[in-house]
Amino acid sequence: MSKSVSVIVPTYNEEGSIPEFFPGLVKYCAEREWRLIIVNDCSTDKTRELLLGFQDSPHVNIIHHKVNRGYGAAVKSGIKAADTDYCITIDADGQHYIEDMEKIYKTMQDKDADMVVGSRKNLKSSNLARGLAKGVIRTFAKIMLPVHVYDINSGMRMFSTGIAKEILHLCPDGMSFCDTITMTFISFSHLVLEEPINIRERSSGVSKASIRTAFETVVEIINLIVLFNPLRIFLPIAAVFFTAGVIWSIYMFILNKGITGGASFLMVTGILLFLLGLVSEQISQIRKHRR
Repeated sequence: MSKSVSVIVPTYNEEGSIPEFFPGLVKYCAEREWRLIIVNDCSTDKTRELLLGFQDSPHVNIIHHKVNRGYGAAVKSGIKAADTDYCITIDADGQHYIEDMEKIYKTMQDKDADMVVGSRKNLKSSNLARGLAKGVIRTFAKIMLPVHVYDINSGMRMFSTGIAKEILHLCPDGMSFCDTITMTFISFSHLVLEEPINIRERSSGVSKASIRTAFETVVEIINLIVLFNPLRIFLPIAAVFFTAGVIWSIYMFILNKGITGGASFLMVTGILLFLLGLVSEQISQIRKHRR
């Protein structure tokens, strides 16, 4: 069996898509001697029973979570179980075209990339709220981090298994896993590229993403900033406080009223925030390399 690729499919309550989507996926992986790792995240429908039909395939590994742990946790379980050079994730709802995995794999090989994200940049979202939420996430991410990838939350992506295993402890268990692992790869200066893919309407079920997912992702982005570059947050805030204190002091000095307690408070707060940023910078260096 080839040791090149493991296809990881996080699955939760997908009884409607399994009969239609999974047989083709299993056949596709078998033809290429790719491993297929299906992670059932404690589904409450007939997902577990339907997956039993694929467990005898020699290249298929099915993992069952005893409790629902989240999308990211399911992908993590798949990565930990992988012993191939690369992993590629694909959604279980049938939205992705299986053939696009070959395009991503070719880009990964030709460009010697560490991660290739399946980009939906030229595709319009059928859900206005989800499209708006994703736009907010992308905009916020680019403001806070030097992210050059457009579709940071795409469910289809290929990456180096070894690198992924090294940084799994930095990634969340929820739906914001995709965004976080992409930005973590970038923050560690790994080569992250995009390859255009197509998507179709879900074959069944409803999307697990929500406004709450967008909020959780923004929180994770802030956590990443604090982890990788805390001064990017603390320094501007400290500068605002200190500058406001100085302007206030100058104004009061012109009025011959001396430096007030409020102005002193603002300047001291600015200095303390700057020092806190320096301490956080040192802590982040320790946490980043913790296993």
